[in-house]
Amino acid sequence: MHTPRQTLDTPSPAATSSAAHTRWIQLGLGLLCMMTISSPQYVWTLMTKPLMAKLGIALPEVQVTFSVLIVLQAFFSPFQGALIDRFGPRLLISIGTLLAGVSWVLASYASSTTTLYLTYGGLGGLGTGIVYVGVVGLMVRWFPDRRGFAAGVVAAGYGMGAIVTTFPISASLTSHGLDATLWLYGIVFAVVGLIVSQGLRVPPATQGTLSSAIPAQVAGAKRDFRPSEILKMPLFWLMFVMMTMMATSGLMVTSQMATFAADFGVSKMVVFGLAAIPLALTIDRFTNGLTRPLFGWVSDRLGRENTMCFAFALEGVAMTLWLLTRDNAMLFVLLSGLVFFGWGEIFSLFPSTLTDTFGTRFATANYGWLYISFGIGSIFGGPLAALLHQHTRSWVPVFGCAIALDFATALLAMFVLKPARARFTRTGRLVTAVTPT
Repeated sequence: MHTPRQTLDTPSPAATSSAAHTRWIQLGLGLLCMMTISSPQYVWTLMTKPLMAKLGIALPEVQVTFSVLIVLQAFFSPFQGALIDRFGPRLLISIGTLLAGVSWVLASYASSTTTLYLTYGGLGGLGTGIVYVGVVGLMVRWFPDRRGFAAGVVAAGYGMGAIVTTFPISASLTSHGLDATLWLYGIVFAVVGLIVSQGLRVPPATQGTLSSAIPAQVAGAKRDFRPSEILKMPLFWLMFVMMTMMATSGLMVTSQMATFAADFGVSKMVVFGLAAIPLALTIDRFTNGLTRPLFGWVSDRLGRENTMCFAFALEGVAMTLWLLTRDNAMLFVLLSGLVFFGWGEIFSLFPSTLTDTFGTRFATANYGWLYISFGIGSIFGGPLAALLHQHTRSWVPVFGCAIALDFATALLAMFVLKPARARFTRTGRLVTAVTPT
C-alpha cells in the first residue's frame, strides 16, 4: 500500500514535539538575557546620590542620565526591531548585552555629566533596547498559545533580575565606591549576557501549529499588519497613549524612590533587621517580576482589557495608601512591593495585546514602535517629576499625578480599548477573507 508523503503544510508529530520542547529552552535563555540588562534601570536609584557627590551636580541633572537611558532604549527600538528581523536575534542580542555591560565599565571613568550621559545613558540605552525588544518579540512568536505568559516571563527577568544584584551592589558601593562597582558589575553583565545569547533561535514553521490553541477571548485579527499600517490606525495610538500613561506613573517611583524615601524620613530606618531601602528594592524587584507572568497568564484566560483594568486600578489604590502612610517604615517597604506589583505587568499585557491585534509576523518591529511610549514616560517620570518636586517642595503633587494616571488608564482599558479592539477584530477577520497573508 502506498503511504502518503508528509506535506510541507502538515508537520510531523515529532517535529511539532521538538519545537514545543525547544521553545521552553528559548524562554529560559530569553529570561537570562533579560536579567543581565535589568540592573542599569532597577538599581539606578542607588547610584543617584554617589553620582551627585562625585560630579557635584543636583538631582535633576543626574536624572537626565536615567532619561537618556530609557529614551534611547525606547526611541531606537523600531530601528532595532527591524535589524533583529533582518539579521536574526542571536547576533543583535549579543551586541546588545555587550553594549549594556560596557556602558557601566565606561561610566566608571566618567568625570563629567556629558560623559555620564553618553556612557551609562547612551550606550546603556541602546544595548538594553536591543535586548529587551528582541527577546520580547522573539517570545511572542515562540508562544502563540501562551503569549501573555511568555512575554511576562521574559519581562520578569528584566524586572526581577536586579534581585540578585541589589544588595551586592549596595554593599559594593559602600565598601568599594562607585567607580569600582560600575567596572566590576559591567564586566559580569557583558560576559554572562554574551554567552547566554548564543543559544537564541527563531521559531520554525511548525510553531504555527500551536496557534489553534489560542484562547478565543484573546484571539485577534488573523492578518499580519506591518508597522507602516499600524501607525495609521487610531487603535495603535490608543495603546500607545495608555502605555505612556502607565510608564510615567511607574517611572516616577522607580527612578526616585531613594530620594523621596529620604524626604519621608524612612531611608535610614531598619525593617525586619535590614536597611529599609535595599529591602524595599529587593521586594519590589520580586513583585515587579512576579506580576508580569502572573497577569500575563491571567490575561490569557480572562482577556487583556479585563486584566488591565484590575491591575492598573490596583496600582492606583496601592500608591494612594503608600502616600497616606509614608512616615511608617514597615508600611513603606510593604506597600512599595504592592505598587510595583500593580505596575510591572504593562510589559506583558501591552506586547501581548499588540500581537493579538496586529499579528506575529512583524511583532518585534511593531512592539518597537509601541515601546517608544516607555521612553516618553521616562521623561515625565524622571527629570520632569524631579522638577515638579523641586518647584513645589513636596512629593504629594508627584504622587497625585501618578495616581490619577493609574485610574484613568484602568478606565480607558475597560471602556475604550476593549470595545475598540472588538470592532477591529471583526473587521480584521473580514479583511483576511479576501487578503490572505
